[in-house]
Amino acid sequence: MNVFILDDYQQAVTRLDCFKLLDGFDVTVLTETEKDPEKLSQKIQQAEVLVLIRERTEITEALLSRLSNLKLISQTGKISNHLDLNACTKHKVAVAEGIGSPIAPAELTWILIMNALRKIPQAIEAMKKGEWQTNIGTMVYGKKIGIWGYGKIGKRIAGYAKAFGAEVVIWGSESSRRNAIADGFAAAQSKQEFFSGCDVVSLHLRLNPETSGIVKSSDLELMKTTAALINTARAELIEPGALLHGLKNGRPGFAGIDVYESEPLYDIENPLLKMPNVVCTPHLGYVEQNGYELYFSKAFENVVAFADGNPVNIANPEVI
Repeated sequence: MNVFILDDYQQAVTRLDCFKLLDGFDVTVLTETEKDPEKLSQKIQQAEVLVLIRERTEITEALLSRLSNLKLISQTGKISNHLDLNACTKHKVAVAEGIGSPIAPAELTWILIMNALRKIPQAIEAMKKGEWQTNIGTMVYGKKIGIWGYGKIGKRIAGYAKAFGAEVVIWGSESSRRNAIADGFAAAQSKQEFFSGCDVVSLHLRLNPETSGIVKSSDLELMKTTAALINTARAELIEPGALLHGLKNGRPGFAGIDVYESEPLYDIENPLLKMPNVVCTPHLGYVEQNGYELYFSKAFENVVAFADGNPVNIANPEVI
C-alpha cells in the first residue's frame, strides 16, 4: 500500500525506532506543509493511507473529494476538529484513532510557567549580549496557579504546583471543579474570581465549537499586571486578538505560548515574538522522543492491521 506521512517538518519520523513497522510498505514522507487542498491533493494523489501528525493537516471535504485512492487515515493521537469524520465516512475513508500521553505536554506547560515567572529566556538573551543580571523574576512558591480544565494534563499541573508550594485553583465544568475538590484542591466560585485572583492562568481545554474563543478580552482585563497566561492547549481558545491586546495593555503582564492560530509559524515579525514579556515555543507540547515513539507506533500498528484485513481502532466502523 502507498502510505503518505504528512507534515513531518522536523524530518523526525524516519529516525524513529517504530518506523520499521512500515517495512514492506511504499512510504512517502512530506516534510513541507501545504495548506491548499488542491495543491496538497496533487502531491498525495496516489495515497491509499495517510498518517497524520496530530492536527497539523486539515482533513476536509475539499481534500477528500480529490483523493480517489484513499482508504485509511491513521491518526497519531486523538481525533480533533482538524478532521471532518463525516466527510471521511461519506468518501468511505476509514479513520483509525491513535493514543496520546499527557506527560510531555504537562512538562512543557510547567517549563513555560517557570520561564515566564523567572524570566529565564530574557536573562539568557541578555547574557549572550554581555549583560549580567538584567531582570528579576518571581518564584512559584506561594503563587496561586489557576488551571482551566482538570483533565489528564490539568491534574498533572496541579500536582507540580503543589510540589512547588503553590496554591492550586481550578476552573472549568462542574465535574472538573468537583473532581478537583475531591483531590484536595480549590475550585473558583466564578470565572471572574478565577481570572482576577490567580497569579498564573493555564489553559487545558479541548478545542471544539463550545470552547472556541471561550477566553474573552474581558477575562484577560481582570488579570493582575503581574500575572501570566499560559497556553499549551489551542490558540483558538482565546478570542481573536484578545491576547495581544491584553499584553499590550499589561493584563496579563506575561505569557507563555506554545500554540498559534496558524502553524507552522515562520513569520519572524509576529507580534508575540517581538514582546519582551512573552515566552514563545514552537508547539513543542507533545513533541518529545518517547511520546513520538508512542504515538507513531500505535499509528503504524493501525496501518499494518488495516492492510492485513483486521482493522482496529476505527472511529467510523460503518465504512468497514
